[in-house]
Amino acid sequence: MKNCNVIWIMVMTCVLIITPIFGQSKAKKNKIIADSHSAKAEFIKSDPLMKVLFEKASGYVIFPNVGKGGFGIGGAAGNGTVYEHNKVVGMAKLSQISIGFQAGGQAYREVIFFESKKELERFKDSRFEFAAQASAVAVTEGASANVKYTDGVMVFTMQKGGLMYEASIGGQKFKFNDL
Repeated sequence: MKNCNVIWIMVMTCVLIITPIFGQSKAKKNKIIADSHSAKAEFIKSDPLMKVLFEKASGYVIFPNVGKGGFGIGGAAGNGTVYEHNKVVGMAKLSQISIGFQAGGQAYREVIFFESKKELERFKDSRFEFAAQASAVAVTEGASANVKYTDGVMVFTMQKGGLMYEASIGGQKFKFNDL
């Protein structure tokens, strides 16, 4: 009987510990999705021509809050929402490491558009990364007017805050998770 009570207490303790963890995970996911919707609206507000990109792309991923910092060696990280034909299909993680002259910290938004299903599937297979030569367009009014897809992707960033000086090389890596 005593062993039954001990097992019961252990089971209930696990339930009480694990349940909030899953609840926070769902709450965090919902927060990232809501932040992605807000970020999309901000991208379009800054450059109304981007609305067409969102409508016509095979898919896109929005990272509404990317934090970046460094001093010699730097890094960045963020969570985002993946869309296929304007419907949420999953979540993504961005990680970046860089080396070179850099100092400071900043926060920004990033959106990656995929020209075709092929590039989107490569992203969803977590086989997608940017090398040092990849470039992003800073969003300002009209910035998207003459931008073309490069290797099937188009990247835009929007500064949120902070200050960072850098002349560094590095790359971004992504991980996709189904909903």
